[in-house]
Amino acid sequence: MTWTARRFARNGTVELAYDRFQEGAQGEPLLLVMGLAVSRHWWPRQLCAAFAAAGFSVARYDQRDVGESTRLTGSATSGNPFMALAGRRRAAYTAEDLADDTLAVMDELGWKSAHLFGHSLGGLVAQRVALRHPDRVRTLTSSAALPSDVGGLGAFRHLRLGTLAKFARLKPPRDRDERIATGLAVARLCASPGYPFDETEARERITADVDTALADAKAQSRQIGATWHGPPLSELRVPALVLHGTDDPLLRPSAARATAAAIPDARLVLQPGVGHDIPRERHLAVAAEVRALADRAARAAAPTGQGGDRGGPDRS
Repeated sequence: MTWTARRFARNGTVELAYDRFQEGAQGEPLLLVMGLAVSRHWWPRQLCAAFAAAGFSVARYDQRDVGESTRLTGSATSGNPFMALAGRRRAAYTAEDLADDTLAVMDELGWKSAHLFGHSLGGLVAQRVALRHPDRVRTLTSSAALPSDVGGLGAFRHLRLGTLAKFARLKPPRDRDERIATGLAVARLCASPGYPFDETEARERITADVDTALADAKAQSRQIGATWHGPPLSELRVPALVLHGTDDPLLRPSAARATAAAIPDARLVLQPGVGHDIPRERHLAVAAEVRALADRAARAAAPTGQGGDRGGPDRS
């Protein structure tokens, strides 16, 4: 098996499903945070293998309201995710809660600190973990994400409204076959125009998704509506990498530029032809960027006169 058996971490009453890539188990800890409405299974296996080959021990988890993690049913939050994004309804939980979920998974893994890689909404969560718990984050990679400083209606200036309209027209699936079909439709909407769409790989991760939240608008609203009360990105001091596709059909590159501009010394990498996914052809390059970020951070942290590129495996 590629992944270990599923286990659970706990943040208060919320249980968070997670597992660990079996290759590269002795590498530096790297925690993957996935985006809105999709589970940990949406991480491409080949990307995780590239991270392992680059010297990382990789783990992933389901955010609350997704996959096998706790669903907060019965909330008064609106069932319209766009209204939630605009801040028009009371939030069911805070962005701080989402950030602390990440810490709960790290604690259960026994990781005192880790590199974070967050994609889409997961990138936003990872930014906030680095702001809220900088001592627990070795490096931050924010991929295809909004900047943490943007809230309410301000987020819409970075969004492509035409794609949002296409998402809004997707009918809620009623059974497993329809969930798979909806998942494939979402994957196609997010796909990279400059690379061939790999339907076999997409179907593999979609069918592995035990209980997708793509059919649950209220779950999406709860995630989107989680409000951040913490510091601005300008206060982030964790070594940071910002990745974004120039052809992202959902989120404009302006989001990445704003994120990188706000974080001191952040490295911005705009990827031509890449959409709101990470295509197979970019896996090695993305893993190399994260490896280089980790090495730069290790050199910066090393005492004067001591070398070594690698931060070393987790010893906690």
